[in-house]
This record gives sequence, structure tokens and C-alpha cells, in this order.
Amino acid sequence: MTPRSLAKPHLRRSLLAGAVLLACACTATALTAAPAGQATHAAATIHPDQWPQPAWPLQADAALEKRIDDLMATMTVEEKVGQIIQGDIGSITPDDVRKYRLGSVFNGGGSDPGGKYNAPAKDWLALADAFWEASMDTRGGGKPIPTIWGIDAVHGQSNIVGATLFPHNIGLGATRDPELLREIGRITAAETRVTGMEWTFAPTVAVPQDDRWGRSYEGYSENPAVVALLAPAMVEGLQGKAGAADFLDDRHVITTVKHFLGDGGTTNGKDQGDTTASEAQLRDIHAAGYVPAIAAGAQSVMASFNSVHGEKMHGHKPLLTDVLKGRMNFGGFVVGDWNGHGQVKGCSNTDCAQTFNAGLDLAMAPDSWKGLYHSTLAHVKSGVIPMARLDDAVRRILRVKFRMGLFAQPKPSQRALGGKFELLASPEHRAVARRAVRESLVLLKNAGGLLPLSPNQRVLLAGDGADNVAKQAGGWTLTWQGDGTRRADFPNADSIWDGFRQQVEAAGGKAELAANGKYKVKPDVAMVVFGEDPYAEFQGDIPNLLFKAGKSGDLELIRKLKADGIPVVAVFLSGRPLWMNRELNAADAFVAAWLPGSEGGGIADVLLRGKDGKPQYDFHGKLSFSWPKRADQYANNIGQPGYDPLFPFDYGLTYADKGAWTPLSEDPGVSLDAASANLWFDHGAAATGMMLRLIGADGGGEDIVHPNAASGDGTVRMTAVNTNVQEGARQFTFTGGGVVMLRANATMDLSRETNGDVMVIATLRVDALPEGAMVAIGAGCNDGCRGAVAIGNALATLPQGKWTRLGVPLKCLRADGADTGKLDAPFFLRGSAGLQLSLQKVEAGTETDHKVACATD
Repeated sequence: MTPRSLAKPHLRRSLLAGAVLLACACTATALTAAPAGQATHAAATIHPDQWPQPAWPLQADAALEKRIDDLMATMTVEEKVGQIIQGDIGSITPDDVRKYRLGSVFNGGGSDPGGKYNAPAKDWLALADAFWEASMDTRGGGKPIPTIWGIDAVHGQSNIVGATLFPHNIGLGATRDPELLREIGRITAAETRVTGMEWTFAPTVAVPQDDRWGRSYEGYSENPAVVALLAPAMVEGLQGKAGAADFLDDRHVITTVKHFLGDGGTTNGKDQGDTTASEAQLRDIHAAGYVPAIAAGAQSVMASFNSVHGEKMHGHKPLLTDVLKGRMNFGGFVVGDWNGHGQVKGCSNTDCAQTFNAGLDLAMAPDSWKGLYHSTLAHVKSGVIPMARLDDAVRRILRVKFRMGLFAQPKPSQRALGGKFELLASPEHRAVARRAVRESLVLLKNAGGLLPLSPNQRVLLAGDGADNVAKQAGGWTLTWQGDGTRRADFPNADSIWDGFRQQVEAAGGKAELAANGKYKVKPDVAMVVFGEDPYAEFQGDIPNLLFKAGKSGDLELIRKLKADGIPVVAVFLSGRPLWMNRELNAADAFVAAWLPGSEGGGIADVLLRGKDGKPQYDFHGKLSFSWPKRADQYANNIGQPGYDPLFPFDYGLTYADKGAWTPLSEDPGVSLDAASANLWFDHGAAATGMMLRLIGADGGGEDIVHPNAASGDGTVRMTAVNTNVQEGARQFTFTGGGVVMLRANATMDLSRETNGDVMVIATLRVDALPEGAMVAIGAGCNDGCRGAVAIGNALATLPQGKWTRLGVPLKCLRADGADTGKLDAPFFLRGSAGLQLSLQKVEAGTETDHKVACATD
């Protein structure tokens, strides 16, 4: 490994900084924008002539258009409708593709071959072959039109066990390195083709303006200029350069630039919320990445879940048709997001003519595809959807398929890269990923010049992130939320511990791993690796910028090691900047490592000296998101009025910088007891913003504060019970019919969680369950809306006396009458005489031990 010159990164960043300023023509407006969700003037009216007009890079091709004309002239209306409907592999089979002549399939974050999140690569390829063969099978009639498979290959081919995992976009934004992103795109395309897919739902070009948003890490930066700099490089890496011989060849994939438009600007950072930005802000901030991506020839754009001034983007004709396809000359096709069409006013998941008339070309209908197919066919035949609109959508899709040469290609396993599994995490690919990790790291503190460390000493690796590939990889990794995986699921990855151990031992030093910090031999220096647990959309939204709601044990670990006289380097894994003043004060050095992916060794490359005692690599990364000085500093973007971050956009130390440090205020600006938005009851107590109520058989309710209490009529009694901590749960004993309820201080909108796969999850223990006991979990509203699901049969299958996480899908509660958009009681437990049940935690989530079916009580 050749050490990099420590002077070059400074020069390179200066050049890139100049490029960033030139990358977006409308930066001045963008950098003086109002906070997310606050319009500077009414913006419901869109003026397409005021939007950018990038040139589409592909010249009209008369021969290609004739091929499309000839094919479409032979297609039935049914075949045309099949091209504009897309089903999820969890709800569709090759036989369905054969029968309905569907033009594409996809897999959502929780859909895998055979329902196995860790299905081997060969199973993915075999399924890709089966779908392709079905689309080309004309024995039952129809035309042989190859299907395409879309997948969320968002930081590498991240659904596949053994693939290369690159840093998430927030880390790539810190690199300011478009050539690196072009290489990452090329490798991601190759590994995607190995496993049989032709299409990735990437890159995300959101410009997050509120870091509470759970998808912030999918954005390159809060600054539209950085997004505009990096987006076209990723598009070209994935697809090839428009006009070049290898453009969209069988070593490249279709890109999807997403989510159009305003996903990063919703009010309060709410996922799928409403963006009330002015038209100028929509254009200059949120559309910044689309302009150069279209100029680079991006073949698809995904419509966003969010609304713009109350109108859902899946039904927003002025933006989808007049701006994107008209003014911005987009020549590809517009695809929807997961049942996003069903959120359009007047629509359902299985019926939405409005979305196609607004400009959507391909509806993503995971489990609703069949109903949507039939209703769309009826709308076309009745004229509700004009034939010209259907033909335009089909033409756009077929044009991309012809550009890729798919009509002349064999099945996926027989293409250039199909089945070459040795390319997954090949040495070349991992080397690029490791370089990306090195360039993404941002040094925030280096008191006394502690870094870089000598490897020839005793080094302790502590913290729950030290040897945790899932944590360093983040969401959208093998599973939707990135959770529920094991170390064995990452055979081609190095944890951060792996990287340090290899280099320290090679240099003659001693490395020790102790997640809890309880070392066997006192070290010379300690690395504490900690941070956010993996999350994705829905689950990632937070109410403020406190790290783990201010209740992390990592601060105590850092302080304990410091009290032992050990210098501490904090390595923080996260998908966004968070309020970390206490940890910054406590540690001697602090590194923002973001979500680095599979190559933990890249961190050791930068933090450790080489055998010659010199730095191997200097810090290169600069903040692409401003770092807050308080946990309530949500609108914290460069150029905004009152901009006052702890560390500003573009901040990042190098080894040439002095290590002076002034202690920071440890006042977060919010209560350290502030609860997670998704945690309602924990350790036997209602979370902040919740009240526990016991309701007896007589209907009377009592708000409960003390650990031992009862309903007014005594039919429901509560006592404290121990778990792994004293009084860590509450036991409820029913001597008659009664209810245990969690009431919120303010109405809760869980509609976006309901549209996903989120459940109400109770960590409970069955202590006594009489035969035939009537037990249900439900949710309700002040005005009488209520929904409940019977759980008695589920409880009967559980071992008594053991803790279990039992989940009831929010969809089930909505189906039974609960309006999940305005809940004031997100959880209640209804029981009958003889029931005895203990509760430790109640939360909204996706991972559970036992999922209850939607059989209502």
C-alpha cells in the first residue's frame, strides 16, 4: 500500500469545491432557502417555463422508433396494459407474467427468492431466468417482450449475500469525488447483472433539509450543488456514458433517479409527508440532481410518495408531465413507488386511472398488481385513460428495452456477466469500496494530535459497532431495514475490528476486542465504535436529533475508559448528523464514519500509521450535511436564515490541522427523556408523550403513574415485575373484562407506517391464559374509530413465562376500523377474566418473533 501524499487531498478538494459551485445553475436561490416545509410564497401553481431545460443526450433514432411502431401495431390492449403494471416477486410468479404479459417485476426490501432474506445468488439468477422465460413464452399467445427486473441496488447489489457493500450516499457525499462514484456505479451494475437484474432503483438524488427524516442517509448532501455534482457520475457509472458503445450494454443497468419531487423537503422531515416549499425551492433545491441526471441519459425516474402542497406526486400532472417530460426533456419512463398510486385522492391500490393520466408510465403494484391490471384495462377500454396516453407509456418502456438490446439477448444467466459469481466482492471491487470508505471519513476532533495511531501498541476495540457488519452497513442491506441478519450473512466483508486487528498484529502490536470495554490487559489506546442501529424508511424518522433518545450507554463507556487513563478515539456510525456534544467532549478524537458498508478495513487505513510510522492516508472527507450544536436544530442547512451549526457544511479536519479543542455546551436544547417516535412503552413505563390508562369492566378509566395500581372497579390490576432490570415490566391481572391503554398527548399520524409493513409490537409474557380467553390488541381515536385483532389463539401457542415480541400489523387495525392517520390511542390490550399478562415494551416496528394474522375480533 503506497501512502498518499498528504498535500494532494487539499488541492483536490479545492478543485472539487470549485466544481460544486459550478454544478448547479440555481445555487443562489437554493442556498438562501427557507427551512424545509416552509414556503416563502404560495407555490401550488407550477410554471414549467421557469424550470431548467436540460438537453436529452440521445438523438432520435428512426430505426429504433420503427421497431417500436411495428411491435406496438401487433400488440393487443391487454398486452399494452401488461407493460405498465409491475408486481413484486413476493406476490407474483412466472406463470402470472406468462398469463398477463407483464413487462416488469421487482423485489421490495422484504421480498426474496423462496422468502429467504439470505437466499444465495444462484437462486436470484434462477428466478430471473424463470421470469424472462415466461415473458418470452408465446405458447399461450402474446408477443415475446422481455421482462425487466428492478431491484434496490442502492449501495452496491445490497440484497445479495456476498456482494460488495459501498458506503451509503451520505458518506459518498462527503467524498466530493465524482470519479469514485462513477466506478462505484460501474461495479454495482456489474454485480447486479451477475445476479440477473437489468435495472436498479438508484440513485437517490434527494436533498434532505431536515435530518429527522429517516432517509437522510440516502441523500448525498443538504447542498443541491453537491447532489448535482455527484448524480450524473453515478448515472454514467451504472448505465455507461450516453452515446458510447457500451451504453446500456449487458454490463450496465437501467438507472432510476428518485424520488421526484421534494422527498427531502417534507414538513418536519416526515417520510411520505407534504412538501410546502415554494416553486423556486422545488426547482433550485429539490430538482437539482435531476437536471444533470437527465442530461446524462437516465432511463427512468421514480415518482415520490410525498405530496407537494397537498397533491400526491403520483397524481401531480404539472410536475410529472409538464415539467419532467415536457420542459426537462426527459426521454425515459416514470415508475411509481410501492403502491404510491393508491395514495392519490380518489384512488386505491387496485384502481387509479388518475396516476397514469398524470404522467406515470409504470405502476409499482407489489401485491395489488392483478386488481390494478384489470381496472386499468377497463379504464383504457372505456376511454377514461386515453389510448394515446397508454401508447406513450408503453412506447417509453419499450424504447428503453430496445436501447438495452434486450430483444436480442438470451436469458439472464447466459448474458455476458450472468452467473459469474466470482465477481461478487472481487478483490478489485472491494478495493474500490475500501477507497470509498477512506475518502468518506470526516474528522471532527483530534485533540492533542492523537491520530493517526501507531499500530505497534496495545489497541482496544470497544462498542457494539466494533465487530458488527450489519450496523456498519445500515439499512437496505439484505433486508429492508437492514436488521435481522447474522455475521455469516456477510462472507466477503471485514468488520472494523477485522481491519484493525489485521493491521495492528501485522505491525507487531496487540489488538483486543471487548464490546463492553472490559479489557483483559490495559490498552495504550481505545477505539469506541458505536452509533445508530440500522433503519430505512418509516422506521428511521425521529422526533429530534438526540442520539438514541439521549439514553445511549456509549457515553458512559467512553468516560469509563478515560477514567482509566486510556486515550479514546470515538468512531460514530450513523445515517445523519446528530447531537453528540457530550461524546465529542469525552473522547480525545471523534470520527464521523457514516455507514461504511462491507470494508471496515478502510477505517484502519486512515486511523493507523504504516509500519514506517507515517500516515497511510490522510482524512479526505468533508461534511455534506451541517452538524447540529443542539438536538432541536432541525433546519440546519447552509444558506438558511439563522444558520448556526456546530460544524458547518464542508467542515473536516486533516492531519495538518492543530488539535485544539474548546469544550462544548452539553445542553441539548430538548429533554434528554424525549422518546423515540416509535417507542410508546418501555421498562414498564409509558414513554414521554404517552399516558398509561387502566379501564375496568364498568368503563371507568384511571390514568396510571405508580407501578402498582388498579382500575376504578378493580377488574384490572397492575404490579411491577422484574426483567433483566428491577421492575423492568408491568404485570396485568384481569378479574373481569378490561383494557390496558396507551394514550398519546397529541394525535398520531401513522398512515405512512401503515402503508408499509409496520406492526404494533408488544414485548410480552403470558403468565396465565384461561381456555377461551378473549384477548385482543387494538388502536383507536377520540371520535370512536377503533380497530382490534384477536390474539388469544396466538398467545395459546406461546410458552408461558417466556418473553416474546408479538406483532399486529397496522394494516390489520386499519382494516378493522382504526383511522391510523389520527390515533390518540396507538395501543390497547383488551382482556377477560383469568388473563394474566406482563408487558415490557410496546413499539412500532417490523421485526418480531410472532406475527398475528389479520383476523379481526
